[in-house]
Formats: sequence, C-alpha cells, structure tokens
Amino acid sequence: MTEPPPLSHLDAEGNARMVDVSAKPVTRREAIARARVIFPEGVLARILDEGVPKGSVTGVARIAGIAAAKRTAELIPLTHLLPLSEVRVDFRVGDPSTLEVTCGARAEARTGVEMEALVGAAVAALTVYDMCKAMARGIRVTEIALLEKTGGSGGPWRAGA
Repeated sequence: MTEPPPLSHLDAEGNARMVDVSAKPVTRREAIARARVIFPEGVLARILDEGVPKGSVTGVARIAGIAAAKRTAELIPLTHLLPLSEVRVDFRVGDPSTLEVTCGARAEARTGVEMEALVGAAVAALTVYDMCKAMARGIRVTEIALLEKTGGSGGPWRAGA
C-alpha cells in the first residue's frame, strides 16, 4: 500500500499555507462541477412551468454561480486569485424531481480551476434553493462534486474513470 501524498496546504510543521505555484508553467486549465437540487414530488415541474415570484430561477442562479466562481479566492482562504477566461452555469432536469446544476470554469493559469467550478455550482444551487424555498419545504442541495478537470501536470481527470 502506497502512502498518500502530503497535503499541499500544510508546511513541514503542519501550519496552513498558500501553495507557491510560481515555478509551474501557465497552461489552459478547465474544470466542471455539479450540484443537484432535489425537490419534493411535483414541485420542480410547477416551478419550471409557472416560475416563482422572485423572477427567473435559472437566470438569477446562473448569475449567482458566475459571480461566486469569480470570487472563490475571497471565500476559500488558501485558493489563488485566478484570471478566469470563462465561467458557464447550466441547468438540466435529471429526473422529475432533480435539477442538475453544472458549472464550468476555464483559465490560463499556474493552478487549476476546480474550486472555482465547485463554488459556482454550489452557489448556483443554493440560489435555486433560496428562490424556491417559499414554494416548498424539503428542497435539498446534494452531491456537490467535481466531474472533470484538464490542464496541469496531473493531466486530465474524470469522475468514475
């Protein structure tokens, strides 16, 4: 059994630190993350058909997810501030009660954009929750996960591959 690699955000004494990426080459980095919003039976269809009093659920959630991805370094203390070249947030009905939120992020940088994609998906899903909570109790945000990443020395990675 091999030892797992050391945690990169801890120094030799175990203190938290921001990783020095200055020696890494700038490469195109991309990541896609997903969050799921699960609604009580029949509620998602009603929301998609009739909308909610606060406005377009997906429209507002898309803007929230993009804005959150752009501010990841302010939210997650040891992440690097990255020059994002693209953030996209999309929605898909996974089954009659599940709205899947995906966030993709891209940058030409020395470190990956996984956290930006994860934060974007999570905040977009939380915004859906906020906009819909008055219509139904029991809405759940679940399964916030990285789906894939490319770029960097680690090469491409895909969940389940």
